[in-house]
Amino acid sequence: MDLTNKVVVITGGGSGIGRALALTFTKEGARVACLGRRLERLQETVEEIEKNGGSGLAVSVDITDAEQVRRAVEEITEKLGEIEVLFNNAGSFASLGATFEVDRNLWWQDVTVNIKGVMLTMREILPQMIVRDSGVIINMNGGRPVGGSGYAAGKAGMMELTRVASLELQELKSNVIILGAGPGLVQTEMTQLQADSAAGQRWIPSTKKSIDAGTTRSPFDIANKTIEVLKVVKTEWNGKYFGPETDIAEW
Repeated sequence: MDLTNKVVVITGGGSGIGRALALTFTKEGARVACLGRRLERLQETVEEIEKNGGSGLAVSVDITDAEQVRRAVEEITEKLGEIEVLFNNAGSFASLGATFEVDRNLWWQDVTVNIKGVMLTMREILPQMIVRDSGVIINMNGGRPVGGSGYAAGKAGMMELTRVASLELQELKSNVIILGAGPGLVQTEMTQLQADSAAGQRWIPSTKKSIDAGTTRSPFDIANKTIEVLKVVKTEWNGKYFGPETDIAEW
């Protein structure tokens, strides 16, 4: 896939891995729409994109709200054109602790963002891809840590959604492709919470150890691998999963 002038949507594009993805896609000539709740952070990403000569759009949206997602996709399509790539990067890991003691609402928030948010963006964007018979959706996986059952349940469900949706496309004999991705441990707001909080230190001590030791991955590792995958993406890869160290020659 030649990404020049292609429209790419990245959820959670205001910081961390999402910002790295946005900057990396624009270096390839893509026009990037950054979605998220915090408009000021999204605008910071777009400013950096434009400073580097790229084209970006900030769209504030709660991805768990179907109507907001519908309006966001409508705005992107009107301003930038039809969407060629969707990277579902946004996630929630607010519930830290054992299942029997965590805040019920925070636990459900993690599940909701990580499954419903992904489903709603896919549901809104897939139809135009199917009509056009082209497009790639990438859904970001995460770990299954003890002490993070809400996050783990959400990500496990999201990966099953990824698998089944890819089979649906194969059933339709569509050229649209859905993939899973995993970044490894990256220092972000999410993982910093694990390192700084008592619950995170109690249940996921490895995160703080890795951050303190400087052994976390760069967010650009998965961003660069994503570009590598997209440049040679094939329909036979539908439903596959990649990480920073994946050798796509062996797929």
